[in-house]
Amino acid sequence: MSWPVNGPRPPWLKVKLEDWGAFKQTEEIVELHGLNTVCHSAHCPNIAECWSRGTATLMLLGNVCTRRCGFCAVASGVPRAFDPHEPERVAKAVQAMGLKFAVLTSVARDDLADGGASVFADSIRAIRRRCPGVGIEVLIPDLSGQDDQLDIVFNAEPDVLNHNIETVERLQARVRPSARYDRSLSVLQRASQRGLVTKSGLMLGLGETNDEVFATVRDLRAHGVEMLTVGQYLPPDDEHLSLERYATPQEFESIGAFARELGFTHVESAPLVRSSYHAEEAPVAQRARRQ
Repeated sequence: MSWPVNGPRPPWLKVKLEDWGAFKQTEEIVELHGLNTVCHSAHCPNIAECWSRGTATLMLLGNVCTRRCGFCAVASGVPRAFDPHEPERVAKAVQAMGLKFAVLTSVARDDLADGGASVFADSIRAIRRRCPGVGIEVLIPDLSGQDDQLDIVFNAEPDVLNHNIETVERLQARVRPSARYDRSLSVLQRASQRGLVTKSGLMLGLGETNDEVFATVRDLRAHGVEMLTVGQYLPPDDEHLSLERYATPQEFESIGAFARELGFTHVESAPLVRSSYHAEEAPVAQRARRQ
């Protein structure tokens, strides 16, 4: 079954607000601490569900990215100087939200000497000082594949190291021109070799074939990735990459089953899945919360 891309979205992409009170409370905490969220900046379709559950993915280092990926709604350009007090504000927000598992991401900051790695590390440590026992997932840019920058993040020992491959190898140059398929695989492999739990994700609907998707999933597993997210690409506006097709729920189920057969320990594969969707439900998150 196919669904026309020029028209209303298919019914499996409809979302509803579950708890308006909890949504507003999360919004107020984020605003109070002067933080950015990928939920808002990237136009995530799950913001209603996640904020209603009191969860949000906090975005470090501002809301202007030095890269210009064809799929991403986050603004690109010349970022402002980062706030050295941001890690402590992040930790206070995590505490105020009562999170048991926190997810941190960032814009790419190629303008900084360490690519922003130290802000990730400082935020991890600030959360652990203020909120002992809270599990932490970081969704990092590729940090240009630089070992010294990656080591800064690795040494802070997040519970999950996430870096998205985003799409199949053939489409990389069009989808994320400042990144490389092999470099992303290398980042994930190095994290795995350091003993970190690794995670990655990709989008459907950019013109990839089924064979290419399965090949990408195999590549991720071969490079030590343990957790996988697969979701539907939704163009944020007409200036971004166009949508080639809607993948059906059955296709997502097939990819998820294939990934589990390969040995991924946790898989989220469905139209509305995004990188941090239900991150707190993964087995590693549950273990972190019990520690």
